[in-house]
Amino acid sequence: MDIDLDLARIEEATRAVDRIFRDSPQLISDQLCDALGRNVLVKIETANPLGSFKGRGASFLVSSLPPGSTVVCASSGNFGLALAYAARARGMGVRVYVSPGTNPAKLVRIQNLGAEVIVDDRDPAQAARADAATHPGAVLANNHRAVAEGAGTIGVELLLAGRIDAVVLPVSDGTLITGTGCWIKAHSPATRIIGVCPAAAPAVAHSWRAGRVIRVEPGATIADSLAMWEPAPEAVHLMRKVVDDMVLVPDSALLDAMRLVARTLGVLIEPSAVAGLAAIACHDIPGASLATVLTGSAATSSLRRSSRRGPCGQRRSRPLRAVSDD
Repeated sequence: MDIDLDLARIEEATRAVDRIFRDSPQLISDQLCDALGRNVLVKIETANPLGSFKGRGASFLVSSLPPGSTVVCASSGNFGLALAYAARARGMGVRVYVSPGTNPAKLVRIQNLGAEVIVDDRDPAQAARADAATHPGAVLANNHRAVAEGAGTIGVELLLAGRIDAVVLPVSDGTLITGTGCWIKAHSPATRIIGVCPAAAPAVAHSWRAGRVIRVEPGATIADSLAMWEPAPEAVHLMRKVVDDMVLVPDSALLDAMRLVARTLGVLIEPSAVAGLAAIACHDIPGASLATVLTGSAATSSLRRSSRRGPCGQRRSRPLRAVSDD
């Protein structure tokens, strides 16, 4: 199967993806930039009914399937919710495999949209693959090229802002960074694409560097949707084509970034969704103009935890620039 992404299909997705997920706000906040000491364009993917970017890929995938299809996926919550939302409008069936620790509020929303939720305490991704393989006509949504191409519409929109030296993105299954990176590399080759993984879950970063799948059991992290055991081989193949670097961030950096977004933008963002911003604060990423995407809004009590250490897990030698709450 040809797993490479198609620029023409990403362009098609700019029209085919449900309007409610397209053209999300992107802005440069003086307060945020002042706190970081960097010029950072932020794209906010939370102002839609799902509160995440996942609706783009799910919408494009479902739009390409014949009526009556059944879609199967493994999810930590957001992707399953997006598929259930997109499929319901077209009368399609959805089965979502999740782990026991998945956010129960998300599971209720998925079920309310008519999808079937199956809790698998071993490996939801493997269970979803087995389901699709044993049910003729079922479509496995995870790592489907249409999902990445739908996510690629984010790259189209980011480049409308002008020159960007680096785009810094959270990485889990790779659909966001491969779809966005594919478009940006084709239309702005000098722009660097930087992926971010939790320090406690480095499997994707290690696999990208090695050029092959490396399985690493994730440790404890508040970035549950980025806590991958291993990426799919096709994801590694695509990331090797468009990703320039991968960096890791500790939970303390994610907590700091969540607070920073709440203080400067007035938006509550879940830990995984601020990984790009945390990396910008934590690492010396080159470039005068950076961009990142806030990918989801299911903020938890993590925001209220005390974090006395700086964004790289070290005691701060100097604080982030003070920002007024006015």
